[in-house]
Amino acid sequence: MTNTLSTKPLKPPKLTDGMHRSRLEQFIMAIVVVGPFIATVYTMVHFWNHPVTWKEPVMMVGFYILTGMGITIGYHRMTTHRSFEAHPAIRFLFLMLGVMAFEGTPTSWAALHLMHHKHADQEIDPHSPTHGFWHAHMGWLFGDLKDNRYNYGKWVQHDKMLLFMNKTMVLWMALSLAIPYWIDGWNGLIWGGLVRIFITHHVTWSVNSASHVWGDRAFKTHDTSTNLWWVGILAFGEGWHNNHHAFMRSAKHGLFSGQFDISYYTIVALKKIGELLHVKLIWNVHVPSREEIEERLRRQAEPLVPAA
Repeated sequence: MTNTLSTKPLKPPKLTDGMHRSRLEQFIMAIVVVGPFIATVYTMVHFWNHPVTWKEPVMMVGFYILTGMGITIGYHRMTTHRSFEAHPAIRFLFLMLGVMAFEGTPTSWAALHLMHHKHADQEIDPHSPTHGFWHAHMGWLFGDLKDNRYNYGKWVQHDKMLLFMNKTMVLWMALSLAIPYWIDGWNGLIWGGLVRIFITHHVTWSVNSASHVWGDRAFKTHDTSTNLWWVGILAFGEGWHNNHHAFMRSAKHGLFSGQFDISYYTIVALKKIGELLHVKLIWNVHVPSREEIEERLRRQAEPLVPAA
């Protein structure tokens, strides 16, 4: 009987689902991570003995605040957790700023974050700190995932504005580099573009890593999330991570006195501006009441009653 089996060596299929990162995605990820790092090192060396004008740090801080809030307000609280509803113009603005942060499409970002909440600190968590600090911080960006990311938050895949942002992502990313270059040439591109991206990335990733390792815990949650003050400041309120895991849909993360949350203050300010102008800019802002917070604290303080 003739053997009809091929003698060619088997090759693994090239999967393009939400678990496996394609080589193109891995290459782009490497450029986005390594490029800003190299630019930051260059900036430190080059400008050690060279004058720096007021434009460079102002642009860096300005674009850092704008794009950072695109992540905290646009990607995270508005899109992923639907903590409030917003006028299409407000949605567009914050989503555009989020894309400019170079952290991926809003649909992928939302899906990965919901995956994190569903399996926080477990094997399937995309950036679980149980695999080590550096894995939680940035190592997870380069490996495959334990599950299809698009199994989570499927509703984002049908949102027309989110899909438009996915398709036009390169345009907004390029614009975030072109504007500082137009303002101050190469210095502007480096400071307002690449160095800003480097700082934004590492502050965002610190929520995944540092805010699961150090800090305090106000609420008993099924994970290691903490409230870490310096991440809370640098990440515009995202560092009050334990509060967020306890009340995931809350637009306000700084739930206690002294917990500065500029993202929430911005949401409230836009809501009040809309009310003054008689235009609905932001509405249905979800925040737990004082009674809900106190009730949760009271319940977790009660001793466990053994089963009969």
